[in-house]
Amino acid sequence: MITIVDAGIGNFQSVANMFNFLGINTKILKEPTDISNISHLVLPGVGSFDTGMNMLEQSGWRKAIEKIQPHIKLLGICLGMQLLTESSEEGKRKGLGFVNASCSSFDSRLVTVPHIGWNKVHVTRSNDLMKLDESENRFYFSHSYYVQSSDQELRTMETEYKTNFIAGYQKGNIFGVQFHPEKSHRFGMEIFRNFANL
Repeated sequence: MITIVDAGIGNFQSVANMFNFLGINTKILKEPTDISNISHLVLPGVGSFDTGMNMLEQSGWRKAIEKIQPHIKLLGICLGMQLLTESSEEGKRKGLGFVNASCSSFDSRLVTVPHIGWNKVHVTRSNDLMKLDESENRFYFSHSYYVQSSDQELRTMETEYKTNFIAGYQKGNIFGVQFHPEKSHRFGMEIFRNFANL
């Protein structure tokens, strides 16, 4: 069973639809009732950093997620990935702080912002969502900010958009992907299937 957070900041239904297409049961929660029995939690997100943090706080999800136990696998998608970091140039609020990373804006003088569309993702370190191989992986992106970190052990996937940025990370039971697996066809299916099998 995959539990999906509905804090009003993400396309949770599209995420649920992809898992259900794969034959994986999902449950959408608006409020964090007792999550001690949850095994897999997905935090999807679109929009701005501060708005995302505000919505998590107002819904009660911030406190619940901050107390998450190691047996619960947590996957942040797009803005959800960014909210798991410490901060963002986009806002003034602190993030959830699960990973030693922050979010920066793409330079609009160098690239078109936002970064929208399909792009290659390179696996830089074997991880639980994608194994290290030479095959070409393509995912759908839609974002103006990207995650950066000096912790090289954190990053598991990279994408180039004039600059290399973290497309995926893992820290123990905490996962983040900048792209949208639910919009990435067979590549996204692999991500969701691997996450569900953890």
